[in-house]
Amino acid sequence: MIERQRISKDDGPERAILVGVCTKGMDFEQAKEYLDELAFLAESAGAKTVRSFLQRLDKPVNATYIGTGKVAELKEALETHEANLVIFDDDLSPSQIRNLDKELGVKVLDRSSLILYIFSERAQTAQARAQVDLAQYKYLLPRLAGMWTHLERQKGGIGLKGAGEKEIETDRRIIRNKISQLQQDLIKIDRQDAQRRKNRSQFVRVALVGYTNVGKSTLMNRLAKADVQAEDKLFATLDTTVRKVALEGIPFLLSDTVGFIRKLPTHLVESFKGTLAEAKESDILLHVVDISHPNHQSQIDNVQETLHSLDIEDRTVVTILNKADLLSEEEKGHIREGWLAKHHHPAILVSAGTGEGVDEFRNLLVDMLVKEYESRAYDGQTHPFLEQHQYYRLE
Repeated sequence: MIERQRISKDDGPERAILVGVCTKGMDFEQAKEYLDELAFLAESAGAKTVRSFLQRLDKPVNATYIGTGKVAELKEALETHEANLVIFDDDLSPSQIRNLDKELGVKVLDRSSLILYIFSERAQTAQARAQVDLAQYKYLLPRLAGMWTHLERQKGGIGLKGAGEKEIETDRRIIRNKISQLQQDLIKIDRQDAQRRKNRSQFVRVALVGYTNVGKSTLMNRLAKADVQAEDKLFATLDTTVRKVALEGIPFLLSDTVGFIRKLPTHLVESFKGTLAEAKESDILLHVVDISHPNHQSQIDNVQETLHSLDIEDRTVVTILNKADLLSEEEKGHIREGWLAKHHHPAILVSAGTGEGVDEFRNLLVDMLVKEYESRAYDGQTHPFLEQHQYYRLE
């Protein structure tokens, strides 16, 4: 298993400089937004961002990703701000990592390695830990030559580290063997989880999905009165949490899933398909959106693209426009007249933190649960759960 590391040094958090590139055809404001998100990722990992660079280029430079002049400027900034970490907003090739490490003399990470580090810190269950390790090893394998001479020499702090041997080919063989073993372990875990889900099939299943840090766990705590970790950090929730909940006496299973993010490494999405199986096998998806975020529409688009890639976009969907307490009454009015009026599937404005709109949301969810259980009844009979809990729907 990949060794877990501390996210800060003895004298405080690592000091990071962030670097992004706005390529030809890319919107500069969007590139700045990506860099802001990278800063949030760095903060979630325990680093302190002291400076950011964003360079316009037709395409990234093969040798160092950024231009030679920007490398010199970056090197000067490292000294000025006493920084010891540089994080790039895109994936770097092994040669780029090697060249930048040589030029800058500090640890260099890319977006994928930072996200993988955060995932490694958040993973709690055996399944999540195995998924993270698998994704890390897949990331490391093609980068061994560019990142270090052998695994035991990796620098400490935020990043990736393995306990390998001296010869790089031996390291590759070790990693391939670990990848194979982890894949076998995950197949076994997935089979066990599939059996557990099968045993719960009599219940309607509802899954919370959405961008990371939009309030899914807070909403779950309010609905299920569960003690689910809810922090103002990206990927505060990594392991899927499932709770049995009853609204108006009607039972159902509610699951909270890992949040999505833009530029999420492909191999990480692939590794976490098992965790997202709760969403894939759900009957109702609650798509939670941070409506106060200035770019909430792009986050919605990202979630929908991810759901499409996982082939789980055909479920009944309710869009939960969360964090309404951060909006003015005028902004709420515009959303009710505009956003809600334009979309055909159910949507509702709430604040999971303050409780605003939650009762209305509960009533909407109860109606959907009744319809789902009614569709499962045979020969016009009342579903046992509806009959047992004496729920009478008002016509």
